[in-house]
Amino acid sequence: MLNKQKLLPLTLAAALLNGIPLAMAEPQVSANISLTSDYRFRGISQSNKSSALQGGFDVVFEPGFYVGIWGSTVDFDSNEGFDGSLELDYYAGWSMETASAVGLDLGYIYYDYPGDEGAEGDYQELYAKVSYKDVTLGINYSDDYYASSDELLYYYADYSLSLNEIWSLDIHLGYSELQRGGGFLATTEDSYMDYSLAVTASLMEVDWTLAYVGSDLEQEEVFDTDWGDDSLVFSVSKSF
Repeated sequence: MLNKQKLLPLTLAAALLNGIPLAMAEPQVSANISLTSDYRFRGISQSNKSSALQGGFDVVFEPGFYVGIWGSTVDFDSNEGFDGSLELDYYAGWSMETASAVGLDLGYIYYDYPGDEGAEGDYQELYAKVSYKDVTLGINYSDDYYASSDELLYYYADYSLSLNEIWSLDIHLGYSELQRGGGFLATTEDSYMDYSLAVTASLMEVDWTLAYVGSDLEQEEVFDTDWGDDSLVFSVSKSF
């Protein structure tokens, strides 16, 4: 099943590319790279609370279709058989924004952990988000979430505020909920909240971010580790 799912990102990307008329504008290609003191995903460390190197590519086609790939080093300390050291995310979707600053983004993402033979960590999600000016509301759905064999719904709200040409503020609140009574990680916990508050300075064409990140999970609910504890995370990123 997972091997078949791995073909989905490539199949979807090919379908989008083949369906775009030659007369359309040239696609816009961008790239990004970052170094972070701790890779946090939905409040939980994916790098054993150590540094991670990350980067990706995006291609945008008119009128709003896009495909991309993003990767990061990971370290799960061999918990529950998760031995992989790399995460690759493949995604494709469509987005638009009206003149009145209302935006819509619909897409598909596949999370791949190559080399992680000890557990079935790969999974896929559908996502949708709407935005108005600085506020974004979103939902992600997975039919077979990360090693849980359960359906997941993830709800979140983001607020992004540009203070001036240099400083910006980002606030995030998320809620993860398994749908069939399964448990996250090493426990029977079927829901939890995550949150973050980040301040970014854009200097010398580089973004310098300091974030306060955490969740309401206890240590015994995260493999008896501090991966979900509140923590300060520093990152440096650049887009091309």
